[in-house]
Amino acid sequence: MHRETADLVLTGARVRLGRRRWAGAVAVRGGRIAALGEDFSSVRDLIGPRTRVLQSPGGLVVPGFQDSHVHAPFAGLDRRRLALHDARGRSACLEAISTYAQRHRSDPWIVGGGWAAEHFPNGCPRKEDLDAVVPDRPVFLFNGDLHGAWLNSRALEMAGITKNTPDPVDGRIERDPVTGEPLGTLQEGAAYWVNDRFVPQPGQEEWEAAILNAQSHLHSLGITGWQDAWVTPATQTAYESLAVQGRLTARVVGALWWDRNRGMEQLPELLERREHGLAVASPIAHLGSGFLPTSVKIMTDGVLENFTGALLEPYCDGCGGHSDQRGITYLERDLLAAAVTELDAQGFQVHFHAIGDRAVRESLDAISIARSSNGKNDRRHHIAHVQVVHPDDVKRFSALEVIANCQTFWAQSASERDGLTIPFLGAERAGLQFPFAALLASGARLAMGSDWAVTTANPLEQLEVAVTRTSPQDRNSPPFLPAQRINLDDALDAFTAGSAYVNHDDQAGQIAVGSRADLVLLDTDIFATGFVTDRAAPLSDARVQLTLAAGSVVYDAES
Repeated sequence: MHRETADLVLTGARVRLGRRRWAGAVAVRGGRIAALGEDFSSVRDLIGPRTRVLQSPGGLVVPGFQDSHVHAPFAGLDRRRLALHDARGRSACLEAISTYAQRHRSDPWIVGGGWAAEHFPNGCPRKEDLDAVVPDRPVFLFNGDLHGAWLNSRALEMAGITKNTPDPVDGRIERDPVTGEPLGTLQEGAAYWVNDRFVPQPGQEEWEAAILNAQSHLHSLGITGWQDAWVTPATQTAYESLAVQGRLTARVVGALWWDRNRGMEQLPELLERREHGLAVASPIAHLGSGFLPTSVKIMTDGVLENFTGALLEPYCDGCGGHSDQRGITYLERDLLAAAVTELDAQGFQVHFHAIGDRAVRESLDAISIARSSNGKNDRRHHIAHVQVVHPDDVKRFSALEVIANCQTFWAQSASERDGLTIPFLGAERAGLQFPFAALLASGARLAMGSDWAVTTANPLEQLEVAVTRTSPQDRNSPPFLPAQRINLDDALDAFTAGSAYVNHDDQAGQIAVGSRADLVLLDTDIFATGFVTDRAAPLSDARVQLTLAAGSVVYDAES
């Protein structure tokens, strides 16, 4: 009688099945979990001549991480272009720009991003600095959060931006307060107007290379699936091409970009893109990977650092008083409600960007209106970022079955937040930031996403901040609003089962017989007694040894 053997057996490490539920061995066959046992002897019968057996004493096996909010194509593109994410300060940025420009003398534009606003006065770098290192070609550099851009004089000239150019309705041209001349920093819609019309855009081959670059990095961190929070027609085509070629080894849900400069007339295009994408995905759905364009991303506001995050009450002026600025909402309330109601009716999940308390409230209001109109369903709408949430709105997440999509790495003390956010929020509102524990206590479901390349893609670093509210790079720093810390069980569940739930991926986020074998082997048992204490939680010291996606090894530290 033929006996089916396992493709892979992991043993020696503890296998986390759930809270306080453990196994000691897991066997994988045909892309699924074939067996679980207390130890090696319980899966011995599944070992054949071609079975790979991996002994990992002291390690830990957890479900594959899923990132519920990531910009993989753009992050991969950054890694292939000029990346300033690691540049610490103005001088370091300029040195990196100069070196890159010298090495790429034939490039007609210098394009990249990742600079941090905290390194420049008032968060606004100047064109003169760029002119000094790249005087002969246009330079366009998005900042780290993709809400602003730094341009040199040549780029401003090519775009026709002068002191007489009016601000767009959804953005701002930073200007010299005396002369009115553009400084060289464009915020929000002003930056994207230049990017979309003047900056050379990648072709399909470059987008595919960028996605593969990002996928390799994400797999090395234990990530087996994600939701892309900004899918354009070009990146959708690249994803679909890679999926058909069998080179997309992750399961990716695409959030199609809602054009905030248009209205309901774009809905037929979104429906057409979804149907085309699902038709492409159908023949390869059995692989456990692929691209599913089933969500729509709506930006409801900007960010607090440049005063485009939408607040219920005006920003403070930084000196104890109040300004007349309440930020920007990109969709008027009635349009937002109409869009969400129709998207919900058409079977789309809605992925909201909401930073300020007004943006969070208006997103919840729109979902409430959609529920009243369409009835309950299983769309699994989610609101990303939730930086400032009014206490009255915390309990509405659970009541409306809205997932809080948390970027936990942001919930630490940072010079940018201390200098560019908190003084303009005021003490009371500053205390409402990233209320993860309050959301959880209210019954809300949490998911986790990195927003990479805005911040690290490493789930272990994000888990550490969720648990400690301090930086993994400075563990002695005071915790940021420590009452909002969550425990390791809740944090890990959010980054596995929670994000898989957002992605309608009911075969992932768990370790159970019959489930898809998306697994991560860590070299350290982060649940071991004494590893996480009141004084220490060095979660990001652990390293990924092996990542399995649908049973296939997509990352192996040894190779």
